Amino acid sequence: MNIIVIGSGGREHAICWKLAQSSLVDKIIVVPGNGGTAYEKKCINVDPKKCDYLNNEDNVFVQIAHHENCRMAIIGPEDPLAEGLSDVFWNAEIPCVGPKKAGAQLEASKDLAKSFMKKYNVACADSETFVDKNAACEYIKKHGVPIVIKADGLAAGKGVVVAATVEDALDAIEDIMESGRVGDAGKKVVIEEYLEGVEISILAAVSVTPEYAVQGNACIVPFLPARDHKRLMDGAKGPNTGGMGAICPLDDVTESIMDKFTKDILEPTKEGLIKEKFDYRGFIFFGVMITKNGPKLLEYNVRLGDPETQAVLPLMDFDFLNMCTSILNGTLNQFKFEWKKGYQVAPVIVSGGYPGMYEKGLPISINEKILEMSGAKIFIAGAVEGKRKSVKDEVFGDLLTSGGRVLACSAYGESFNEAWTKAYQGITSIKFDKAFYRKDIGLPGAAESGDL
Repeated sequence: MNIIVIGSGGREHAICWKLAQSSLVDKIIVVPGNGGTAYEKKCINVDPKKCDYLNNEDNVFVQIAHHENCRMAIIGPEDPLAEGLSDVFWNAEIPCVGPKKAGAQLEASKDLAKSFMKKYNVACADSETFVDKNAACEYIKKHGVPIVIKADGLAAGKGVVVAATVEDALDAIEDIMESGRVGDAGKKVVIEEYLEGVEISILAAVSVTPEYAVQGNACIVPFLPARDHKRLMDGAKGPNTGGMGAICPLDDVTESIMDKFTKDILEPTKEGLIKEKFDYRGFIFFGVMITKNGPKLLEYNVRLGDPETQAVLPLMDFDFLNMCTSILNGTLNQFKFEWKKGYQVAPVIVSGGYPGMYEKGLPISINEKILEMSGAKIFIAGAVEGKRKSVKDEVFGDLLTSGGRVLACSAYGESFNEAWTKAYQGITSIKFDKAFYRKDIGLPGAAESGDL
């Protein structure tokens, strides 16, 4: 089977890598892909700008899928999902892993998501929504701090501010609603109570349609819990980022916590998807705060998380394509999920200056002998193909940096310490000018507390 995967990040590289392990997969067309998928087995990057067979009338991705005889589509990022690309694939009779447009609004609008949570009694933080800047500021002054301000729309991870002082909170309102830093995403804001606790990520497979609900097959199946480390520097200090590394599973997430998560968050979410008559076949990300009063939902993402995917997928001891097929045909409730008995640690290397301004086009060198000895796997997020030139054991210029988060170095171990040691051994094989990474991913004190 040929499959088309939409996206260009580390999440998509991990998805393609896992798909390629299936004997049922012949070819993976990655649009546009990155420097990692360019060299992944069974993968072919396709740049729509270089396709001479495209016309101006039909959807570009559908045309590529038809040209390459793809029988399934998988959409990685949130933007095309929110814009309805899944609907387009289904209308073209290409089964698509990714919710249709209506369900994807659970990430595209935080206000809609909070309304959904309240309507279906999903355990979450209290909140209010504002479209008027002055009203938002007055609310903050009366409510007090700490407090959380979120841009309503998609803001590429840059629309959330945790304010410790009233001045910081008011500045955040000005920045989001007035200065236009996040564009139209900031025309409306959601202001939430600050939750004390430790944050975790629970990714899950979703197979919910009105038809499956009637048949009794609608379900959401959670994966192993993971944790992203969002702060830039060791000890959970510095600015928020898109993610500096992830670990999976989590020793501090007990069976009783997962049971409460299922009862108070997952099941009400499934009930809501059914009652809203969504066609939601794909993945969902539950951003959860573990508080003294139990798990509370912070947000939905309507796709797999990044970099959590790079830590979760390597622990899957089952065929990823078969799971995707079960999502699409309504048999997910019968699919057998098996997991490796161990740990995965995936620190991220970023460009110097990130999450602010950073330089692009820097050559990356990889000592392949050290990387092989570590047993780690590199998942590329922000790097493109360069020109290959080898010097001794190192490869120079094969990849050039193109983003803030450049790559994740993910390693497995039977114990956490083994996985951590291998991941950081792998990190030493990778060099580029001004490269930066946290040295404490997964260690005590590295996890953020509070709503970040």
